[in-house]
Amino acid sequence: MISGLPDITAKNQGGLLDVIIDPDFAKNRTVYFSYVAKGQGGVGTEVARATLDGSTLKNLKVIFRAEPKTFEHKHFGSRLLIAPDGTLLITLGEKGQHPNDQNHNAQNPSNHLGTIVRINRDGSIPKDNPFVRKKGFRSEIYTYGNRNVQGITLHPATGKIWFHEHGPKGGDELNILKPGANYGWPIVTYGTNYDGTIITNKTSAPGTEPPVMYWVPSIAPSGMTLYNENAFPEWKGNIFVGSLVQRHLRRVILEGERVIGQEVLLKSLGERIRDVRTGPDGYLYVLTDSRNGRLLRLEPRK
Repeated sequence: MISGLPDITAKNQGGLLDVIIDPDFAKNRTVYFSYVAKGQGGVGTEVARATLDGSTLKNLKVIFRAEPKTFEHKHFGSRLLIAPDGTLLITLGEKGQHPNDQNHNAQNPSNHLGTIVRINRDGSIPKDNPFVRKKGFRSEIYTYGNRNVQGITLHPATGKIWFHEHGPKGGDELNILKPGANYGWPIVTYGTNYDGTIITNKTSAPGTEPPVMYWVPSIAPSGMTLYNENAFPEWKGNIFVGSLVQRHLRRVILEGERVIGQEVLLKSLGERIRDVRTGPDGYLYVLTDSRNGRLLRLEPRK
């Protein structure tokens, strides 16, 4: 049991969202975590850093608060990734706003919702962010037009950052991160409203970034790793994504920046896959999502 956590609102899709360690963790014992917290206007995603001393968090500092908070308890994001340049990337959902709303959060960069933000690890804003000092844009924003990103990973060989996001009914996306890009939600989509009605007939539009690939029907992607270790040599360079609704682990086979195949794994478990990570031992670790969820390690067959 870890003590010293801030007040966390665990309701619906909210709670403790992600935890990562600092690149110099062995020396500074610093961890970063995203979570849902109450505040003026409702609830929203926040990110804090702290020092792990045994089983206690000390020197806790909130380094980011997504604004505005709303009373919707869904689509919070939120995954964390430390980029090769040492900055911290935070993925944020659009809080479940109806896609036919003319003033949609994801296309309104004066707020943080429906974006990926980039900050320094102390909470300050990098001077080379794409929208620094641009009127109508929050300086923390790195991309916008995102719906609900729950997976982000670094390709260790190329340095490119990949992420995926939930579509509505259909239209989950796999993307490559590009600074300043608008990923189009809800101007363009390959999905529909949950009742089957049309959001838009457009799957592309000027000024929006197309996905590398998309899933119809939805797999409800969650968690993500790009495997580059030696325990599974035949899987090297492949992306692995957890599927919530289809209850499996999805292997995405890449050739450069092109998807050339997919494979469904762990279907026989019949469990929602919440997260997948590459361990320091070169094995894959999978987290199932249920009241009696399990942490599983995948090893090669002998």
